[in-house]
Amino acid sequence: MPLGLGRRKKASPLVENEEAEPIRAGLNVGGPEGGGGEGGGGEAGSLQGLQPGLPPPPASMRPRLIFHTQLAHGSPTGRIEGFSNVRELYAKIGEAFGIPATEVMFCTLNTHKVDMDKLLGGQIGLEDFIFAHVKGQKKEVDVFKGEDALGLTITDNGAGYAFIKRIREGSIIDRIQVINVGDMIESINGQVLIGCRHYEVAKMLKELPKGRDFCLKLVEPMKAFDMISQRSGGSRSGSGAQLGTGRGTLRLRSKGPATVEELPSAFEEKAIEKVDDLLENYMGIRDSELAATMVELGKDKRNPDEFAEALDETLGDFAFPDEFVFDVWGAIGDAKVGRV
Repeated sequence: MPLGLGRRKKASPLVENEEAEPIRAGLNVGGPEGGGGEGGGGEAGSLQGLQPGLPPPPASMRPRLIFHTQLAHGSPTGRIEGFSNVRELYAKIGEAFGIPATEVMFCTLNTHKVDMDKLLGGQIGLEDFIFAHVKGQKKEVDVFKGEDALGLTITDNGAGYAFIKRIREGSIIDRIQVINVGDMIESINGQVLIGCRHYEVAKMLKELPKGRDFCLKLVEPMKAFDMISQRSGGSRSGSGAQLGTGRGTLRLRSKGPATVEELPSAFEEKAIEKVDDLLENYMGIRDSELAATMVELGKDKRNPDEFAEALDETLGDFAFPDEFVFDVWGAIGDAKVGRV
């Protein structure tokens, strides 16, 4: 049976090596409608071990999950708890440090540096230390689009901010030293992008006419003294970035309650990595939480048509091309049998 019979019209690829990703982002959590990269987002509530269909226990009976946090550019240590998605997390951070939640651009785990391998996404290890990166200097840059691809990888924080996750070496953007990994994209040619998802920003960058200038308004994260004058490398995410300590993670979801879960299995880790690579190759986005959602949807399906239907149900807004769905199905199958 042919894959995609009756599926919605497929969308053209977004950007060649210009990605929007999470801080699923990218975060794929708790965005405007669930946020962060579609499919893997988060709300907190019911805990692992509850039977399906049962309501969550009253708050007084739930274990208290308390996380320690600091502002990445320097601050005392705060304690936060009781959040169920990324927006609520940012609100708790704002309360802890007396700042508006909208000042928080993104969070990294266990490092104060702008390290895109340590972005907080849909999972937080129960012993992870959260560093919040807040808005710093604003800047406006005119860019001449002399090539089809700008060399940008974009992600979003799950709460309405898209920012640069990676800059490809030798690309147009790489030659503009004032643009850095971690910069939030506030507007393109005057069109405000607050509230947009990563793939929307990537599509807009892709559609900018070649051979013309365009204007980027950016906001960089506030820097600590030891981060000043350093251009972040923004290396691609890989299997080396492991959340948690082996004792479990808090999984944030866009629909339904957050859950305390075991870390992903070796099969899931490998499949997520391969699917994340495919997302970048086909659509110009990297989004490990979106990849994790796709693996979760596909790991128990019997054939690619069932998988395609599940994708359309859960992630229909992406309108994935049929050939991409075939390749993702193959990547999940390869990971199951241990093929690299």
